[in-house]
Amino acid sequence: MNPEKLSPVGRSLLNRRSFFGQSGMSLGAIALSQLLAKDNLLASNSGTGPIRPNIDDENPYAPRSPHFEMPAKQVLVIYCPGAVSHVDTFDYKPDLYKLHGQKPPGIPAVTFEGPTGNIAKPFWQFRPRGETGKMVSDLLPNLASMVDDFCFMHSLTTQTSAHPQGENFINTGFTMEGFPSFGAWVTYALGCETDELPAFVAINDPRGLARSGKNNFGSGFLPAAFQGTDFTAANPPANLGRPNAYTSDADRASVSLLQRLNAKHLQQFPGDADLAARIASYELAGRMQTSVPDVMDIANEPESVHRAYGTDTGTELKKAYANNCILARRLLEKGVRVVQLFNGSDPAGGNGITNWDSHSNIERTHAMQAEIMDQPTAALIADLKQRGMLEHTLVVWCTEFGRMPFLQANGTGRDHNPDAFTCFLAGAGVKKGFSYGESDEFGFKSAVNETTVYDFNATLLHLMGLDHERLTYYHNGLERRLTNVHGHVVKDVLA
Repeated sequence: MNPEKLSPVGRSLLNRRSFFGQSGMSLGAIALSQLLAKDNLLASNSGTGPIRPNIDDENPYAPRSPHFEMPAKQVLVIYCPGAVSHVDTFDYKPDLYKLHGQKPPGIPAVTFEGPTGNIAKPFWQFRPRGETGKMVSDLLPNLASMVDDFCFMHSLTTQTSAHPQGENFINTGFTMEGFPSFGAWVTYALGCETDELPAFVAINDPRGLARSGKNNFGSGFLPAAFQGTDFTAANPPANLGRPNAYTSDADRASVSLLQRLNAKHLQQFPGDADLAARIASYELAGRMQTSVPDVMDIANEPESVHRAYGTDTGTELKKAYANNCILARRLLEKGVRVVQLFNGSDPAGGNGITNWDSHSNIERTHAMQAEIMDQPTAALIADLKQRGMLEHTLVVWCTEFGRMPFLQANGTGRDHNPDAFTCFLAGAGVKKGFSYGESDEFGFKSAVNETTVYDFNATLLHLMGLDHERLTYYHNGLERRLTNVHGHVVKDVLA
């Protein structure tokens, strides 16, 4: 190489002293940038780089500021596993009555479960509701009476026809397991306003876990502290009680000693997220010894509350779910950031009996689930509204996909439909009495303003004051996010 053909900078690098001097400064700059990035102090010229929360290892649940101000500070997710039929609840399609018993053009002869049957009209009568005149079926009369408070999204689509993958997709943004749930992302970003209860609580259905189990509220590769804590009104967190032979003074002394020892141990391993999460969870468990019995004291709610929620009427399952709904409200009152309430489980395949997966006898099985879900859920939302909590709480009612407008061949139920389904929002930051998007004339495919699950989750994060493109976590060489590399905020639903 001819040094005379190099630039002055290039020639200087051939000098050993200059080379080591400039290399040393470069390494120092790299080290400084890493330290600044760790403390979230790096500037972003474009305003599009990652925004990592500055998490205190000793208190990962401490409240943190959102990316931008939005009214929603807490979120209640009401999730119905099994796939609620949109064409029998919230998505009115007059053509289903006209073509009942026929096979319209454009629908394939074979779908997820096999050969298709004939078009089936809704199994329940649709009627105009509220001042908006929104058409909702008689299956859910209590929720139907509240449509003026809801923002419906009728053109949702998903990537899968299978329940486990569908649950994963809407709750974690990926069909595969091992990714953080929506609640984990929110609490990772925002922490919690209370230090007496978990930041994220999952209230399982009285019948058990949904198909994807704890993956629906897991932390994935995020720090373990942000996994949802699951319990129900009937089954509080275990092992919080103090043994009778152990005095309260001895208990406090033990807790104090453990705190000192844990703090000293953590100093030896700075940055160990698993260790920090374990210590934080132990300390939270100590505080929960007094806070959980208080929040679980549902029996002392006024009689009028129990009557509104329906804890004293109907089946035992309905009563148990109604108690879960009261628990959800009490947790939100205490400052829990995310509450995920499940209506439906999958202990042995579901099949419309334990969840909404009505492949057969939908008229009976959907009615069973509606009887459990409708009154308590409507009462919960009405209670939040009456207490003024909807001003800062976002309510999300969702399911993993919809159901087909036709019957399954030789059957009495509807097949899975990933190409069109309905969810609704209510509360802080969303329009009231509004419907966004449309499915086609049969409810078979999204037709107007198609909305992916990525768009749906991007919108939910935006309503919580979080930019879905900048809320990331570095994992396995990638900046991971809830919406992967997709998603747009549906601005039309914003108030």
